[in-house]
Amino acid sequence: MSLLNGIVPPVLTPLRADGSLDLDSLDRLVEHLISGGVSGVFVLGSSGQVAYLTDAERDTVVDRVVALAAGRVPVFVGTPDMSAARVIDQARHVEARGADAVVVTAPLYSLNDAGEIAEHFRLVARAVSVPVVAYDVPVRVHTKLGVDMLVELGREGVLAGVKDSSGDDVAFRRLVAANRAAGSPLSLSTGHEVMVDGMALLGADGAVPGLANVDPAGYARLWRAASEGDWTAARAEQDRLARLFEIAFVPQGRSGDAAGIGAFKAAAAALGIIDTPTMPAPMRGLTDAETEQIVAILDEVGLTR
Repeated sequence: MSLLNGIVPPVLTPLRADGSLDLDSLDRLVEHLISGGVSGVFVLGSSGQVAYLTDAERDTVVDRVVALAAGRVPVFVGTPDMSAARVIDQARHVEARGADAVVVTAPLYSLNDAGEIAEHFRLVARAVSVPVVAYDVPVRVHTKLGVDMLVELGREGVLAGVKDSSGDDVAFRRLVAANRAAGSPLSLSTGHEVMVDGMALLGADGAVPGLANVDPAGYARLWRAASEGDWTAARAEQDRLARLFEIAFVPQGRSGDAAGIGAFKAAAAALGIIDTPTMPAPMRGLTDAETEQIVAILDEVGLTR
């Protein structure tokens, strides 16, 4: 497995109008991603609205995606929970269900210091045989993972990679430099949708963009151009994707969970990738007027033709 190299989208979780899982749409979405040229798929992340799923629903999503991927691309599975003991239970559980790697945040509720968070990752890594990827997402866990800690855990073999969704591009550049100086023990991936070309130029190994649910082929073209050193083509593709990302700013006055993911779901539904843009309760879906604005952007960037 080429861990976190290339484009690894965080997969949306499609829902029916009644809020139940829409597995047929999930199948189409995963096929859309794989046929679009992605290098892997990441389920049960923020874009997958993992916090709103029951344990049974999480199991169903993992089982379905693992079966459909069928070894064509690796399946990364998120295991967010409140403490190391609970994350270990989650990680062991999804490993048994076929996860190729587990994606682990700092604890969501426990008030741990930096040393305890490092030990949190060590405990999880000792409990499973699949690679552990650190998920740096301080907006959700209120902890920014330190550069020195991450590189040291990479040297120890505790972490195989880092998914950086901190939005802190200075810290990510420092992490890339420190990782390179240490012999590159970590595979480093950015979650910053509109900076993938820049992150590739400075040395990222891949990207985990939620917008790739809408246009995986565009991100695959971007990454291919960057990998070939064609920075003019990479920038042109990134500029187009940055315009597409404007769909995330169409919903106004919405929560952080409702706006961006709601826009991604609305776009995917408009393109026929999933059946409905249903959001999990208590969130509301987008209005017809907002959806019309999103469709206009899809048309502008060439996705409706």
